[in-house]
Parts: sequence; C-alpha cells; structure tokens
Amino acid sequence: MEDQFEHVVYSKNVIEFVTVANEFCLLLESSSKVSKLEYVETAQKLLPLLYLKACMLPKNENELEEEVEKFVTESDWEFIHSSVKNKMGAHDEFLEVFENDMEYSDTPLVASISENFADIYQDLKDFITSYKIGTVEVMNDALWDLNNHFYEYWGQKLVNSLRAMHKLAADKINLDDESELDADSNIDNIDMTGSIFSQRQREWGEDKE
Repeated sequence: MEDQFEHVVYSKNVIEFVTVANEFCLLLESSSKVSKLEYVETAQKLLPLLYLKACMLPKNENELEEEVEKFVTESDWEFIHSSVKNKMGAHDEFLEVFENDMEYSDTPLVASISENFADIYQDLKDFITSYKIGTVEVMNDALWDLNNHFYEYWGQKLVNSLRAMHKLAADKINLDDESELDADSNIDNIDMTGSIFSQRQREWGEDKE
C-alpha cells in the first residue's frame, strides 16, 4: 500500500499553500489588532503570494461519494466581512471592471474588498480546516474543491482585490490618519453560536481572540 505521506495532499506545493492561506486567514481574523497601514501592506504582500501558490497546486480527482464538510458558517462570514469593512473604512469600495455584468451596465460597478475577502476566506478556511482533520480522503477532496473554486470563483476576487490594495499602497495615502467605523455596532451583534471560531476553541483548545 502506498505510504500515505506520498499522497499529493502532502506534496511541497500543497503544504506551502496551506502555510500562506493560514497567514491570510489569520490577518482577516485579527483585523482589529493592526493599523490600517499595516493591514494594507500585509495584504499587498500576501495576495500575490497566495495567488502564486494556488496556481501551483497539483490537480487531483475527488475520491469520496459525499461532499466534503463545510465549516465556515454564515456568522463566520459576517464576522470577517464586518471586521474587514471596519478596517478599510472609506477605502472598502472600488470600481470593478472584471465582472460578467459589466458589458450590460451603463454605470460603473462597485465592488467591496470586505466582501471579496470574506468570500476568499470562506474557501480557504474550509480547506485549512479539512486539512487539519488529517484524513487523506477528506484532504484530497477538499483540495479538489479548492482547485475548482479558485478558477471558477475566488481567484478572480483575489486579483481584483489586489488591484485595489496596490492602488492604496501606491497612492501613499496616510491611512492611519483616517478614523475607522465603529466596530462594536457591526461585529458585537453577530451571533457566533456554532461558528468555526467556537468550534476551534472547543476542539483544538485555541482561545478565540
């Protein structure tokens, strides 16, 4: 029988992707703990690296009949969305050109960094959580899902958001001088019962910060 550690899910490219994806998720989960300037500069570095590592992921085939379990709840998504929106403030929205509806629109389409980041987070966190389970078949199918979603969905959101982040960094806006939104009204009212953060605290003994 093939040594399980020779399986594609333990390949160098997958492990490197997990490392970068985890760093990006940690950035979003700790949005309130860093300045806006540090947040933008860190995202500017992580986004292209995340895209590169996703492009290098090996292609595989799913092995299980049932779908891989999803862990990120609606409350998790709302928490990340609100956290990023609060951090970005007036810089959260940007004009979009890579949208399917653009050719039919008479007005510019507006996109949101916070919405894009929350969507990217959902796919990354689901994959990372499945990977931590350690069951090869689950890890394999989670990788298969991630690859498909990257090309169909979150890959475009990533490069769109990078364009917005690059502009903020290139314009050298003094981001730290701008007051941020009141996070308490947006985040504290979110029901986190059953969220992945609570699950992590219970199952892995990690304190939710």
